[in-house]
Parts: sequence; C-alpha cells; structure tokens
Amino acid sequence: MIKIGNKKIPSNIIMAPMSGCTDLAFRTTVRKYGAKLCFFEMVDATSLIKKSVKTFEMLKTNSQDNPISAQLIGNDPMQMLDAANILLSTVPKIVFMDINSACPVKKIIKKKSGAYLMKSPNTLIKIARTLSNKLKLPVTVKIRTGYDKNDLSLLTDLVRRLEDAGLSAIFIHGRTCKQMYSGEVDYTGIREVKNAVSIPVFGSGNIFSCELAKKMFDETGCDGITVARGALGTPWIFKDIENYLKTGAFAKSKNIADKKRTALEEHIRYVKKFKERSSEGNVGFMKKITMWYTKGFPDARSIRNKICKIKNYIQLSDFIKNLQKYSRRDGRRRAGVNIKN
Repeated sequence: MIKIGNKKIPSNIIMAPMSGCTDLAFRTTVRKYGAKLCFFEMVDATSLIKKSVKTFEMLKTNSQDNPISAQLIGNDPMQMLDAANILLSTVPKIVFMDINSACPVKKIIKKKSGAYLMKSPNTLIKIARTLSNKLKLPVTVKIRTGYDKNDLSLLTDLVRRLEDAGLSAIFIHGRTCKQMYSGEVDYTGIREVKNAVSIPVFGSGNIFSCELAKKMFDETGCDGITVARGALGTPWIFKDIENYLKTGAFAKSKNIADKKRTALEEHIRYVKKFKERSSEGNVGFMKKITMWYTKGFPDARSIRNKICKIKNYIQLSDFIKNLQKYSRRDGRRRAGVNIKN
C-alpha cells in the first residue's frame, strides 16, 4: 500500500503505460496474474480534443478494470487541461493523472512533447502547475534522468520545482532521452531524485526480473517501481516481484511453457472479446502478442519465422495449441524462460 496524493494505491509495483500494448486485454491478463494498478495506454491530448475514434477506443474499460490511471502527452498547458477534463468525463474512475515527459520516440519529440519537455522545463512546470491547480485528483509526472546527458544539478532542481508546482509523485526512467531504451540504467540519478523531494518516487528501467526489481529498490531507495517491457509475455511478474521482495524466494513452476501457453490463450481470448475488429482483423496484433510469450523458447528464431508466416486466426490458434512441441528442454534452457532468470 502506498499513497499518491490523497489516493491509497494497493501496491507500489505498478504496470506502466505502453503504447500499442496496454489495452484492456493486456490489463485484464496482468490483473488476473497479480497486477494491482494499471495504466491506460499513453493518451495524446490533441487527439483526445479532436475526438479521435482510435483514441477513445484506447479508453475502453470495464467494472473489473480497477484501479486505473491515465497518462497524457502534450506541450500546451491549457490544451493538456482540456484533454484531462475530457478524459475524466469519459473515465471518471481514474485515480491519478500522469504527465508524460519521458517518451523518446522521434515523432513525439518532433511535436515538442514527451521527453522533449526535459529540455523545456519551464513548459513542463506550467503544465504541472495548471493540472495540479485545476484537477480534483492527484497529478504526477513521468520523466527521464536528462535529455541528451545526465546532469544531477539540473535534474534535482527540476524535480524540486515539480514538487513545488503541486505534483503528488514522480515516475522516473533511469535513462536519458538520447539513450531511449538501451544502455545502462542510471540508478544514481534516480537516488538523487528520491533524496531531493518528499513526494513518492517510482523508478523504472530494465525491470525484467525479481532481482532487477530488488536492485532498483536497493540502489535508489525509491518508494515504488513501474514495470513495462518486463511484463510482455510474463504477466505474473508483478506478483512474483511482490513475493520475492517479501520472502526472498522465487516463484516455482513445474512447466513454464504450459504456463506461458495458458496465459497466451487467455490473452488472445481477451483480444477477441474486447477489440472492436473481427478476429481476422486482429491477427497481426495477436501475432505480436504471441511473439511476446514465445521469447526465450529454444530455437526462438524458427518460432518467430513460423509466427510471421501465419495468415489467419485459424492458423494462429492451431499454432498456439501446438506450442508445447516447440518448448522442450535443450540442455541449457527450460521452455519459455532462460535458465539464468
């Protein structure tokens, strides 16, 4: 349990927003396996104001999809406020609103949004102050350790200003915008942010295992973590991390391949149930999901090639049913997971 503003959050291990991934089917799957707070996919303020059908489809939810938070991206304070109000009128149950100042994707940077705000701190502060003053729920921010380089003085000054602007928590990815998602995680930067503010700080970056989750806590002293790519194909990672932090013991599974296949089948069923398009229209998306769950299988390249050749839902369904034959021991790795994990 952790508090963000006046909201009690059931866990300090949170599912991060990921564009093109964390839809209702994904969230339903990870919640079934232990995730306790999830985010919608990142929402673009301009698209929301323009009433983009695709954007509103991303906000699909149901009564079991709780608690949930939202992350907005944009660069204009009043437009961000308008978008936040539209978002809250569409999904009133959102527990807190996050400002994205971390996305490093080129098309986002060209719009002077996302991680671009790391080199436009005054704009970010204005957005933070506007949303904090006008919204009736906690407002948080997702940042990086820098734009093109690490500068602890600039970083700590920024987070202090963000706290003064009324924010209730800081989520920080331990890399610069220039690094995107590669290179070493800067645990020192996250630790300095934690020491600079009194509001909760959540660390992220390379949390692919229980050990790496513990390392984030140990190296930074952060109050919580967010898991992103580490949950792709392993929806039980949230519960596993919680148990590991409490007991120091790893979750045991007699057959991880069967576990992965079962979770994949469930995930695909949720895609069929919740996506607006037909099963055939979703085949490409389902194939991407299948890639997540088969990562780490012996002869993974051959499996990826087989998935790429799938043309329709029937072929995909048959492939998943027969997945066991691709997941036998090969002497070094057990099906579905590297031995070192």
